[in-house]
Amino acid sequence: MKTFTIHTISNQAPIVIPSLSNTLTESLRQELNTNTNLNQLESGGDLEFAATITNYQVTPVAPQANEISAVNRLSITLNVEFINHQNEKQSWTSSFTRYADYSSGIDLSTVQEQLIKEISNQLVEDIFNKAVVNW
Repeated sequence: MKTFTIHTISNQAPIVIPSLSNTLTESLRQELNTNTNLNQLESGGDLEFAATITNYQVTPVAPQANEISAVNRLSITLNVEFINHQNEKQSWTSSFTRYADYSSGIDLSTVQEQLIKEISNQLVEDIFNKAVVNW
């Protein structure tokens, strides 16, 4: 195992945040570059990652007596296809969801960038751990 390829993550979520695709793609690249001895290729890597953002959603999670939520949850879901060209039995397709909570008294736009970074780091860690656990 010497190389990896990461295809740009596409965004098929009902709500599209323009920077999210690039943020997740670059985070996964950085994780693999930092924590493995693999070299990155534009195509044809021994390990191949393709992913789609399938959900970006804000939901209330702590309703109070007056039916106004005290906490909102930002959730992001990725569907990931991992192909190990050296050992096809280790290939998989999986869905990953992570979230971060924030006070409903705060406008999402003021914390969105920070929450996306936090959630992206969690998603990338999940993907990385599942992909490299067998080597």
